[in-house]
Amino acid sequence: MKTIQNIVILTGAGVSAESGIDTFRDAGGLWEQHRVEDVATPEAFARDPDLVLRFYDERRAAIQTREPNAAHRALARLDAEWPGELLIVTQNVDDLHERAGAKRLIHMHGEHLNAWCTICDARMPWAGALLDRPACPACQAAGSLRPDIVWFGEMPYRMDEIYHALNRADLFVSIGTSGAVYPAAGFVREARASGARTLELNMEPSEGSHWFDEARQGPATVLVPAWVVAMLGG
Repeated sequence: MKTIQNIVILTGAGVSAESGIDTFRDAGGLWEQHRVEDVATPEAFARDPDLVLRFYDERRAAIQTREPNAAHRALARLDAEWPGELLIVTQNVDDLHERAGAKRLIHMHGEHLNAWCTICDARMPWAGALLDRPACPACQAAGSLRPDIVWFGEMPYRMDEIYHALNRADLFVSIGTSGAVYPAAGFVREARASGARTLELNMEPSEGSHWFDEARQGPATVLVPAWVVAMLGG
């Protein structure tokens, strides 16, 4: 078997769910109260900015009350100790990977704790509300800030870097993803085409499970620490 030096890890909502962060499919969660079309598209923001800003203000406040779990901490350990190339690509917009200590990380769908100025294009850390239309700290434009989130219909961030890493990977691991949202759902095929081994860690088989060399089912807080221990040799 090819020696593993370069690893790309994709993480999805299943990694943060055990920290109490709602996914799109959670019954009773914030997402159940709103259609995606009403809160997570550029058209929704143009149509009803107050609704969208209020929704994301609630999400931004909620994630600041959550803590990283064992899966986040295990991946941060792997990031710190793995001697080869490693990249964690997360679809999650919370900051739990960072708070656990991960450094080699890309948020392909943006970050709740960032704001984006639509006038000057500046992106900045933002922990407070946006509903009251604060001025942009960079250009002072009023009412120009929106959540720095990639909405449906928008291009995910840093795709060139992600595909470069996938094309160099010896191992691609998908953790806690549904396999339903593109382009991330296509990463496994990109990695396979470059000769990488592929592993899925998920609560249940994803829509793309058949593309993986191996799939393991169970909670991320159980599967990920065990896998990291094996990768680091104990």
